[in-house]
Amino acid sequence: MGNKKNLLGLKEEELIDFFSSLGEKKYRAHQLMDWIYKKGVFSFYEMTNFPLDLREKLNKIAYIQELHLVAQKTSREDNVTKYLFELEDQERIESVVMEYSHGFTACISSQVGCRMGCIFCASGKGGLARSLSSAEMMAQVLFLRKDLERHGKFLSGIVLMGMGEPLENFQAVIDFLYLLSSPQAVNMSLRHVTLSTCGIVPRILQLAQLKLPLTLSVSLNAPVNSLREKIMPVNRSYPLEKLLEACKVYEKETGTRITFDYILIGNLNSKKGYAHILANLIKNINCHVNLIPFNPVKGLEYKSPDPEEVNSFKEALERAGIPVTVRRTLGRDIDAACGQLRRRKNIS
Repeated sequence: MGNKKNLLGLKEEELIDFFSSLGEKKYRAHQLMDWIYKKGVFSFYEMTNFPLDLREKLNKIAYIQELHLVAQKTSREDNVTKYLFELEDQERIESVVMEYSHGFTACISSQVGCRMGCIFCASGKGGLARSLSSAEMMAQVLFLRKDLERHGKFLSGIVLMGMGEPLENFQAVIDFLYLLSSPQAVNMSLRHVTLSTCGIVPRILQLAQLKLPLTLSVSLNAPVNSLREKIMPVNRSYPLEKLLEACKVYEKETGTRITFDYILIGNLNSKKGYAHILANLIKNINCHVNLIPFNPVKGLEYKSPDPEEVNSFKEALERAGIPVTVRRTLGRDIDAACGQLRRRKNIS
């Protein structure tokens, strides 16, 4: 948008400073946030409690970022919708809306691509292009919320589990969470937010000190270092011993239960023996294990586990006293795994 200032994603005090620089009172910042975050209005000309001359001035020097929808696909198998968006620099990101018993949850991206190189993930196949701004993360939420409301549905939760590693984009993610929970903005309790990480230990410790009431979801995927290094290269920098110690600190500082995501990949990490090792590894952490049968990705050789393997793994954890659930597989018919839709050349 040229030299225009993007007002989306700015905190209340930043908007107050912006309007003060125009000679306007600070309540204009409150009015603008009400239009953007409560009413979903992005055109200054529709903000009818602003004087016309202010609306014209704003239109010349500022804008409110919106996303360009490239493709939208809804699963015929379950109520999952995937969105492909184009950003201002023509990079593309994905978001997903999923229906659960408690309502609709939006899965949003924090980066364009990913550099972590996990073998099961389509997002990282092309590497990392760049991180998203807090405004670009918020733009996803506002678009998805509006699309749901258009159909009489409501957004009840957010998961930062889309493209990218959220803790590699730490400050922008924190700024986004601030706005998401702000009464002047989206006003969503962070108790309805889950942040997923592959295990960036220093950032987990930094996040712990903020004592945010969100759910931390750690992608574990193997209970021994040798296997986890093959699945997740990040383990070479932050092996299981350091990662689990950081999780204990996070649990103590925040008082919240940690979720360990464990993607079950057929003939790789899904044997019952690994469940026994996992149970012993995490038995002293207030946690919940979320077993996720691998969702096949075009171009990757790995396969889903047999249902018997999934049940056996789950039962082994239950017998050890570990709380565990199996996540249902969603959106297989619409390339729902992160990064798949973005990488397709032909979209229909």
